[in-house]
Amino acid sequence: MELHAAKNRLKILIIDDEGPIREVLSESLRDDGFEVMVAPDGPSGLEVLKTFQPDICFLDIWMPKMDGLEVLARAVPLFSNTSFVMISGHGTIETAVKATRIGAWDFIEKPLSLDKITIAIDHIVKLKAERDEKNALLNKLRKSIALVGESSAMQKIRGQVTQLAQNSNVLLIEGEVGSGRELVSQNIHYMSSRASGPISEINCSTLPQDLIEIELFGIEKGTLPGIDKTRRGKIELMQSGTLVIEEIEEMPFVLQEKLVSYLKTKKFKRFGSSDELTSDVRLILTTTSNIQNLKSNNKIHPELAQMLPMEVMQMPPLRERAEDIHSLVIHFSDFVAKQMASLRKTISEQGMKLLVKHSWPGNVRELKNFIERVYILTPSDFVDVHDLRFAGLADKRDSAPMSSEFTDMSTFREARAEFEKEYLVKKIQENGGNISKTAEAIGLERSYLHRKIKAYGIEVNL
Repeated sequence: MELHAAKNRLKILIIDDEGPIREVLSESLRDDGFEVMVAPDGPSGLEVLKTFQPDICFLDIWMPKMDGLEVLARAVPLFSNTSFVMISGHGTIETAVKATRIGAWDFIEKPLSLDKITIAIDHIVKLKAERDEKNALLNKLRKSIALVGESSAMQKIRGQVTQLAQNSNVLLIEGEVGSGRELVSQNIHYMSSRASGPISEINCSTLPQDLIEIELFGIEKGTLPGIDKTRRGKIELMQSGTLVIEEIEEMPFVLQEKLVSYLKTKKFKRFGSSDELTSDVRLILTTTSNIQNLKSNNKIHPELAQMLPMEVMQMPPLRERAEDIHSLVIHFSDFVAKQMASLRKTISEQGMKLLVKHSWPGNVRELKNFIERVYILTPSDFVDVHDLRFAGLADKRDSAPMSSEFTDMSTFREARAEFEKEYLVKKIQENGGNISKTAEAIGLERSYLHRKIKAYGIEVNL
């Protein structure tokens, strides 16, 4: 939204008991293209606020029937979309501070300067545009990380997310790998007052233990060989945001003690430094175990456990909420189709039943990766049972294991790439090496197919 266009659509209300000020200011603002209304006192101003719903209200402080501060106190809770600018010929710092605390946007002294009025309007328009853009991005992000499913378990999770987003207390989320713990953490962050702040994670199961402290708290220059500059840790970098510490049971007790100290004081020291720093970060912990096992096996510091809320969040495995699989398949299909710039594929009734019956040991993450693989390996817009089996899904009747050629690969990315390469080689052969014909047959853009051929080093002169 351009600033000029936004200004021309603005509605402005002037509440002032001095007629000449109302007349001069309103005419000047109308000449600038604004829609303007006026009110001579506080009570009538409140009535106009209800019917006019202005974007900006210039409000005089000293008025006989009801002073501007009282009008402001009544209006702010009712008209959240209106920005109030106080005007006064007898203003004091104390009055300005009081008005700001009530909710005033700005304070301008009389005699009024039209330049100051214009600057105040420009400032409000710019900040509102930035806020609207940020809210639009946040809403788009919230949709992309939606917690999909209508099972009772997911309804409970969504209720907990809404509740827990209202505070900044440390939190523990239990659940199997791939069950959605990270997604829940993101939802809590983006539904909280910290939504505009950063969010990041540390995985204690993949980091060497001697590096966890550095990742958390940072390290001072020269503390260790090769450290030629000070490095800030996540606690410092995530100021006003959220830090997700995955697999907390893998964090050494000595570091958990430092974490407890930080949670108590919001103060910490970089590794190798004696300087105390301050940072305000919300911590969300995750575990593949549960709080009872963590306590009994001495995997969590007692004081850290005491800081956790009574009700720990538990992400149920996908096999325990099979009624959500259909919705998840549709959700991931929409997502992958958009990424690949293709139409969403239709999965047959028998194919959907097979997906619902599958145990999904890798949980939601495995299902998402599988749907992505189906889109890569299935040229048709219709997906049937044989397409799902070709993509690697086995039902209870299937006993033949997947080829070791794929299962021996260390990551899904590698296996997917090999699947895709074999499929493209096969289709190019079927079409006699004709790239245009192949692209049309499998529903890909010719340029996209060329990029894939180049990426995989496929010989097209077959």
